[in-house]
Amino acid sequence: MEANATNASKQTTLQLTGMTCAACANRIEKGLSKMEGVVNANVNFALEKASITYDPAVVNRDRMEETIKKLGYGTAKEVVDFTLEGMTCAACATRIEKGLNKLPGVTNATVNFAMETAHVEFSSGEVSVQDMQNKVKQLGYKATTKQDSASAGDHREKEVRRYKMNLLIAGLLSLPLLWSMVGHFSFTSWIYVPDLFMNPWMQLILATPVQFYIGKQFYVGAYKALRNGSANMDVLIALGTSAAFFYSLYLTIDWYLAGASAHHGPALYYETSAVLITLVIMGKLFESLAKGRTSEAIKSLMGLQAKTALVVRDGQELTIPVDEVLTGDIVLVRPGDKIPVDGQVLEGTSSVDESMLTGESLPVEKKAGDTVIGATINKNGMLRIQATKVGKETALAQIIKVVEEAQGSKAPIQRVADVISGIFVPIVVGIAVVAFLVWYFFVTPGDFAEALEKAIAILVIACPCALGLATPTSIMAGSGRAAEIGILFKGGEHLEQTHKVDAIILDKTGTVTKGKPELTDVLTEANEEEFLRLVGAAEKNSEHPLAEAIVTGIQERNIALPGTEVFEAIPGYGIKAVVEGKELLVGTRRLMEKFEVDAKSAYDTMARLEENGKTAMLVAIDGRYAGIVAVADTIKETSQAAVSRLKDMGIQVIMITGDNERTAKAIAAQVGIDHVLAEVLPEGKAEEVKKLQAQGKKVAMVGDGINDAPALATADVGMAIGTGTDVAMEAADVTLMRGDLSSIPDAIYMSRKTMGNIKQNLFWALGYNTLGIPIAAIGLLAPWVAGAAMALSSVSVVLNALRLQRVKVRQSA
Repeated sequence: MEANATNASKQTTLQLTGMTCAACANRIEKGLSKMEGVVNANVNFALEKASITYDPAVVNRDRMEETIKKLGYGTAKEVVDFTLEGMTCAACATRIEKGLNKLPGVTNATVNFAMETAHVEFSSGEVSVQDMQNKVKQLGYKATTKQDSASAGDHREKEVRRYKMNLLIAGLLSLPLLWSMVGHFSFTSWIYVPDLFMNPWMQLILATPVQFYIGKQFYVGAYKALRNGSANMDVLIALGTSAAFFYSLYLTIDWYLAGASAHHGPALYYETSAVLITLVIMGKLFESLAKGRTSEAIKSLMGLQAKTALVVRDGQELTIPVDEVLTGDIVLVRPGDKIPVDGQVLEGTSSVDESMLTGESLPVEKKAGDTVIGATINKNGMLRIQATKVGKETALAQIIKVVEEAQGSKAPIQRVADVISGIFVPIVVGIAVVAFLVWYFFVTPGDFAEALEKAIAILVIACPCALGLATPTSIMAGSGRAAEIGILFKGGEHLEQTHKVDAIILDKTGTVTKGKPELTDVLTEANEEEFLRLVGAAEKNSEHPLAEAIVTGIQERNIALPGTEVFEAIPGYGIKAVVEGKELLVGTRRLMEKFEVDAKSAYDTMARLEENGKTAMLVAIDGRYAGIVAVADTIKETSQAAVSRLKDMGIQVIMITGDNERTAKAIAAQVGIDHVLAEVLPEGKAEEVKKLQAQGKKVAMVGDGINDAPALATADVGMAIGTGTDVAMEAADVTLMRGDLSSIPDAIYMSRKTMGNIKQNLFWALGYNTLGIPIAAIGLLAPWVAGAAMALSSVSVVLNALRLQRVKVRQSA
């Protein structure tokens, strides 16, 4: 039995992750070897690779990867992005996608017709980039890696120039033919048409270059498609125009052989083929120009990058391209300059405009020790920074990467369009043949020209270009616009999923609140400044976040703090310190009781502060109660308005926190949240998400992306609140770069608008074809009108998608 398996066996290599020692390798090897259908498994710990011989009839790569995952390890897939050339419609994209997915070692290939790109996940042990390029070439197209295509120049610009030149030539040659066609109608007899334009030989001379030089691309595309057992838009155009051209050529030769008695000759259809090709070229030009506009978000993000940097090397100041800056380099940033890379301020003070990243219009003050982000603008002071992240590691580069991946991905709704466009062309050809036969034998018996005209109109009106563009153009425009307002969707599927959300769980700390405690209340009967001076001196030695908040609040009041003679932190109680000979106690009720300080008179006040969401601390000086200081994690200014907007959108808002219920309810009341889940541990947050999902809710979890990772991953949509430095949070599906809650309703609004736009496009594209084919079949559509309508449909779909780039958000914020 093993021999048989070996005869039919295949070999694959998997790149492994998560191994820490040779025992891990042995464990994976044993686990794979036990699988039915695996002939031999060898795991190399040093290379972190598993070489497996297996019977594909019994087991596949997915099951092997699943086994490795169950053993507690992972597999790494390599990824390559291609720029594609030669696609003419959605059927081309579908064919390339199918071809790449059939290659051994390719786990997932996604082709985006609108962006003319392919994103492929693969195992280098089974397939190479060259193999994939060869496969695409075999299918009749060209694939270049993003790096190659960048050095070769922008192929879309070349394509636009080619379309412009072809349109000019085709237009000049088709105009006389169109003129002659107008002369055929009785109601246009008043229009003068030169006799030369009516001559069949002259019409042949004008139409031939359009048919075979300008129209060559359709013949080539049709041949490649048919050779690979499929059909696309090129097949329809080539069939329709060839039928008109060659029938006209037959009539021309027949007229000549009959003695060419009539000066004008018979009714010919050269203008049908020439004008059709001209209109299709025009449509392709407009489509290409419009598609270029959908990727403007990426171009504008790239335009934010600084081009050069002033660095200090070997004691000299050098201006170098930003790509050459290394981690650790000292970079000087003059007032008014863009900060070239992410870094930390070593010297200098300034204010920095971070609006491109955070949306905050007010500049942020920067001093030594603070972090700065590349592409933000230094306003008024000289800064000396040390580069911490350069190149692809910078926040802006991460943002660009996320947007590119989102624009290149597919939304689930697109699968419907892909399936339809894959089978559409053969069906249309069949309908055209049936229509021809019906007209030739029944409607106008024996009238070949009339029947042919109806078949041509059907072939042309039914091109599925608009269908293929409907979803990807909207995804590109929607995700691009979202990025401009600080919302990064990690993929088309997340952009689609977000519009379904009907329940949102908000983490309290750092999401609803600022996540940074502030000194809010000082209650004392003594001199307040003297009281704060002593408290600040006592607390400045503590590392507790609440102590830091107290000290910062006191220093902001310009109160100088004396030295501390004795300091002791008492965990769970507070602190004990000696300042200028006075003994201070700062902490809880239990601390006062522990040191027998009578502070009961302050307990009611303390409880009232706690009910308002504040953490209150009692202060005793030399054994006597002296006052209260209260600290609170204050809510963000935009939280209340954002919660109100979410409620208006019909979404249930829930706040979750590890804090006590009294504090949690106080915070929730301030922002208008009715449902509170308090005293929930980080690991329990994911369970709360599952409970809501069990009720049939589509749940979005919003958190800071660190201790909320399990809940973010469990939710239908995970949203990470954070600034650009946290943009690559792996657990979240959506990253909200601006650190306020207004981005949540904005994200849902953008998702709803994008999905609405996609549905409009699909309705238009499908409705257009569904209505157009029967209208053409019953003879109410001339071929050249069908050609113009087909071109218009593609352009209108792209222009409708571009409306998303002008969407206004934050109406009520």
